[in-house]
Amino acid sequence: MPRYVQSPTPKKSSRALKNVSAFGITTVLSAGLLLACGQMSNAENSASSKNSQSQNTGVKSSRDMLPSDTLNQLQNLPQITKGLGNTGKSVIDPNKPTLIKFWASWCPLCLGTLAETENWRNDPKFAGLNVVTVASPDHLNEKPAGEFESWYAGVQGDYPKLPVLVDKSGSLINKLGIQVYPSWAILDKNGNLVHLVKGNLTEQQAFALAENASNDFAELKAGNAKPAATTALDNNSNIETIKQKDGIYYNDKGKAINTKIIYLAGGCFWGVEAYMERINGVVDAVSGYANGNPALKNPSYEQVIRGSGHAETVKVVYDADKIDLPTLLEYYFRVIDPTSLNKQGNDRGAQYRTGIYYTDNNDKAVINAALKQLQGKYKQKVVVEDKPLDNFYVAEMYHQDYLAKNPNGYCHIDLSLADDKIEGKSSARSGSKLSPANTVAEALNPKRYANFDKNALKNTLTKAQFDITQNAGTERAFSHEYDNLFAKGLYVDVVSGEPLFLSTDKYDSGCGWPSFTKPIDPKVITEKSDLSFNMVRTEVRSRVADSHLGHVFPDGPKDKGGLRYCINGGALQFIPVDLMPQSGYAPLVKLVK
Repeated sequence: MPRYVQSPTPKKSSRALKNVSAFGITTVLSAGLLLACGQMSNAENSASSKNSQSQNTGVKSSRDMLPSDTLNQLQNLPQITKGLGNTGKSVIDPNKPTLIKFWASWCPLCLGTLAETENWRNDPKFAGLNVVTVASPDHLNEKPAGEFESWYAGVQGDYPKLPVLVDKSGSLINKLGIQVYPSWAILDKNGNLVHLVKGNLTEQQAFALAENASNDFAELKAGNAKPAATTALDNNSNIETIKQKDGIYYNDKGKAINTKIIYLAGGCFWGVEAYMERINGVVDAVSGYANGNPALKNPSYEQVIRGSGHAETVKVVYDADKIDLPTLLEYYFRVIDPTSLNKQGNDRGAQYRTGIYYTDNNDKAVINAALKQLQGKYKQKVVVEDKPLDNFYVAEMYHQDYLAKNPNGYCHIDLSLADDKIEGKSSARSGSKLSPANTVAEALNPKRYANFDKNALKNTLTKAQFDITQNAGTERAFSHEYDNLFAKGLYVDVVSGEPLFLSTDKYDSGCGWPSFTKPIDPKVITEKSDLSFNMVRTEVRSRVADSHLGHVFPDGPKDKGGLRYCINGGALQFIPVDLMPQSGYAPLVKLVK
């Protein structure tokens, strides 16, 4: 990190960590992310545009992550298990470090491990450690406060010695960036965050913590230890390998989350990691070093700043059913200066360059389209790297969740921009569920797409989408990312979700708008004569929602019918082929060749 930072920076020590039984505590705690339940908040936040031709408004000085009185906050929370007192003061000894389990009533893994957590609290081995749990009603899809407390009153008899603190404000999970349940926070005696575990703790991990509680987790606080079980991703690895190493995340129905990974470099990774973890749909973010000297394995921070060629990079694990890559990149672009080479905020050097590194070749077209659209907003050249991930190594322990551990630490990013919600592009008819479909005919049945609220479109569509679909507006040529997108998938009406075009019928016409040789079925569109602007054209509209889409012209490829459906990207939503089944379009997958 920059040498001029005024806030305390952890000292880096080459001293080896002490062993705990046969394992060091760092090794035990970082053996990869474990099974976890993931669920994102449905809170609605107004979106606003923050683009700039000269500088990005996301670059700021610093911002607190955790309140300095975390321990007092915990002690003042209501405690609802009968017989254990009314507040956290009754179950938290201020002279001991604290282990906090964050959980939810909808999380099967959480419920299945409550008894285990209670046993740990009452085990003599944990005598030097506070063990408490925190629930956050009204947040991350948890029940409202009254309903949650009534529900827990009916089950607490099974866990009579388990403290349950209720954080109605949700401030702890929000500021810690917790979007996966269960998650654990390890606090020292002063209430300072020592380490976060996104996922469940194993018995081995818990006992290692208990043994180290007596020295207030000195080993975890010591300098430059690295998570031992995290190894590099090389050219012979793939995204499935990463999933195995990091564990599997489960949603509130006990099903595995459809996680994907992208690697983002945006200057100092302290701020990028903290920012990404606040975005609705991001499961986890991990700081590390990417795409440097391939001969240098597992570089240290000192080697990186001396010129190893690695970029400070954040590995972002996201729920592809909650957020898509184009939307995630929009969040990323908010907080970087894409025209600044080897410099972000006050940081200088190649390790602070910007970059998007991918492991899935299908992401390349999406990234290229997003960067092309970004370039249109700047006069200077956009210098964000766009490369396959060549190597990635997890950074030292003290870098992980740094801003949560150091409330006044240096940060060049305005973290609050993560709360300014961006509407996703790949979740058709947001908030509305499609009826089941088993055949192509059923998937194209117009009745499936009629349940949309036309009166609410100003709230559910962006200004551009509304202008195009409702007022027959036209977006600027070459301005929409779909113009240059050729990934496999389905294009649907942004208003109703009705299937309109297949990626197999899309081609590069050079006109500046997404172009198709034909619709998925002639019945899904309507045509009408358009005499505006002293021209004779044929307008194309969607069948169910009557959305203005664009025009059709007779200058398309002759071998494919000779038509060119010239469509505004803002009238469409793209559903990647691998998301079509869970989005309600399973029967149409076979049409995407």
